[in-house]
Amino acid sequence: MKAMDVDAVRAFLLAADLHSFTRAADVLGTTQSAISIKLRRLEEQLGRRLLERTPRHVRLSAEGLAFLGVARELVSSHDRAAAAFETEQRRLAIGINQLLVGSELPYLLRQMRDHDPNLLVEMRIAGTNELLQSQERGELDAVLVLRPEDRGKRGKIAFAETFSWFAAAGWQPRAGQPLPLATQGESCRIRMEAVRALDRAGIEWREVFLGKGAAILGAAAVAGLAVAVLARRAAPPGAVDVSGLLSLPPIRSQDVMLYSNLSDRRTRDALRVLTLAFQ
Repeated sequence: MKAMDVDAVRAFLLAADLHSFTRAADVLGTTQSAISIKLRRLEEQLGRRLLERTPRHVRLSAEGLAFLGVARELVSSHDRAAAAFETEQRRLAIGINQLLVGSELPYLLRQMRDHDPNLLVEMRIAGTNELLQSQERGELDAVLVLRPEDRGKRGKIAFAETFSWFAAAGWQPRAGQPLPLATQGESCRIRMEAVRALDRAGIEWREVFLGKGAAILGAAAVAGLAVAVLARRAAPPGAVDVSGLLSLPPIRSQDVMLYSNLSDRRTRDALRVLTLAFQ
């Protein structure tokens, strides 16, 4: 068998992780058709079908799943060998809004590690205003935040985040009592969206828990203390969407903005991988 094309194996990993040829092409700076050709040739070389394709989705076949681990090892070994004589370590300092990350953070970090194992990553999780100020001071290279009130700052929409109401499995509100809420406090835009929706629906509520970040609010929900409005991706294990069960009003989706000062291709590519992993 001829030596495998490492770029084709890398394309396979990205398509498998991102469930999309188009997103894999975005990361690699190429076209969807070029990715398809690379993967078809890799499958022909191996004599195995690695990915199942449908018009809307890409998923691993059983043979692709078996190949996944060794494919990661191959690409990682190649990248370490290619970087063996690099003397300059690149750094990416990124800030992410605290409502956007939860139990899936290890998955996001793995995407960055697999893409560039020699990149020094500094990550800060905080509120939108704090992160934007840190970027303005030069402490962060890029930030992913909910769209700020000040729309004068130039950035681009990375994706739209959906939010919903979460509580512990089997949790029920007490009869005749206001809906207990876990929130980030009055300055939080998601809290404002939530209570405005409840007021319009005529549902009484009261705050019983205050905390910062999806991890803390999710913990309060799983503990049975309250209902929390969380990004669906950030809801922890044990939290269930109770919107339909409790007839709670929908929460408007929120634009997530990317602000970046990066000019180096290597760090821009790593940032692109992280952003696509959110979608």
